Amino acid sequence: MRAENEKKSGEKVSDYKSERLVGIVLVSHSAQVAASVAELAQGLAGGDTAVPVAAAGGTEAGGLGTSAELIAAAAASVDRGAGVAVLTDLGSAVLTVKALLAEGDELPDSTSLVDAPFVEGTVAAVVTAATGADLAAVEAAAAEAYTYRKV
Repeated sequence: MRAENEKKSGEKVSDYKSERLVGIVLVSHSAQVAASVAELAQGLAGGDTAVPVAAAGGTEAGGLGTSAELIAAAAASVDRGAGVAVLTDLGSAVLTVKALLAEGDELPDSTSLVDAPFVEGTVAAVVTAATGADLAAVEAAAAEAYTYRKV
C-alpha cells in the first residue's frame, strides 16, 4: 500500500506522508502516560509503523489534567484524511474530547471518540491502522479489546 520511492542508492523507502492512514490520538491526564502508551503501541505494531500517533497528555504547563488545545493540536498533527481515532484514559478526558466534538470545528472531520480500554485499545487501534484499515475497523478493533481476558 505504501508508495515506494527510489533512493539514489537504489534501495526502496516508504513515502509515509502519501498514505491515507487513520491517525490515533491518546488523551491522558499525564503526558508521560500518553507518550509511553504511544511508544508501546508503536513498538508492538512493528516499531517502523507509518501510523501517525500523537500523545496529548497533561496540561500545557506540564501538570496533570487535560487540555483542549493539546488535544486539538494532536488531532491536527495525525490527520491524513482517513479519520482520527481518539482514545482516553479517564472521565474528564472523555468530557474534554466530547466538548471538542460538540464544538464541531476544533477537530478534523471524521474524528471519533473511541470507547475502548486505554492501553489494550490503543495497541489494537495502532496495529489495525497499520494494515490500512478504515476508521470503523480501527474503532471496532480498539473496542474489542474490552473482551480480552487476562485470567
